[in-house]
Amino acid sequence: MLEVVTLGTGSPIPDPQRAGAATLVRADGVQLLFDCGRAVVMRLAAAGSLPLLLDAVLLTHLHSDHTTDLADVITTRWIMAPVESPLPVVGPPGTQRLVDRTLAMLADDVGYRRDHHADLTWDPSCTVHEVHDGVAWESGGVRVTAAPTDHRPVAPTVGYRVEVGGRVVAIAGDTVPCAGLDRICAGADVYVQTVLRDDLVRGVPSPRLQDVLDYHSTCADAGRTAARAGAARLVLTHPVPPPAPGTEGEWVAAAAEHFAGEVVLAHDLWSVTLD
Repeated sequence: MLEVVTLGTGSPIPDPQRAGAATLVRADGVQLLFDCGRAVVMRLAAAGSLPLLLDAVLLTHLHSDHTTDLADVITTRWIMAPVESPLPVVGPPGTQRLVDRTLAMLADDVGYRRDHHADLTWDPSCTVHEVHDGVAWESGGVRVTAAPTDHRPVAPTVGYRVEVGGRVVAIAGDTVPCAGLDRICAGADVYVQTVLRDDLVRGVPSPRLQDVLDYHSTCADAGRTAARAGAARLVLTHPVPPPAPGTEGEWVAAAAEHFAGEVVLAHDLWSVTLD
């Protein structure tokens, strides 16, 4: 069994209905968390999981809206573990530096908790594997490979291809269409892509918001990528700007114009299970 859960489907723009970017993949007892946006631990709990149950965290890139609650994942795993349980963290080059700085930031809290709990005799820790192209993680019949994506000037960035039992899930972070994205999506049963509506963004008189147009996929881009890759299902997430109630169909239609398969505009805790 392979399950995909969009834990958080939001963007940097606050939305009370959408937590930060995060996707959970569960397969044959393995649990993999892709990205750690705001409120990810709460959404994990809602999905019936916890940081202690994760086999690995895999980061697509190091933008804050995809990493801001890594500290919460690390801390919650640490304080709930009955024995020392380092958190495996996978990500593009620069991930070790992010983890080191996160652990340094937690130093005061670590001291407070160890002073108070006599049985907490170890510090939180992570094992980090940096990857840009190649095998990212493998265990228990689950294989995850990474390929470079294009979110420049944020670089390097990666997307992930999860393979188990003949099924494929592609997890793409923020990126425009590129060869690496095509590679991870090829023949995917589920392709998860962050998207924006360029027609709506162009209507907002904010230079800072206009800047996002050149390094994210539009709904149409995602549809074309899905079609080119021969994917079966396209899952749109991280919509920018947040969809107004009643407009969800417009997002789906923009992708469906280019892709004949199933298109879903995901909400928090949307899930699909593949036998």
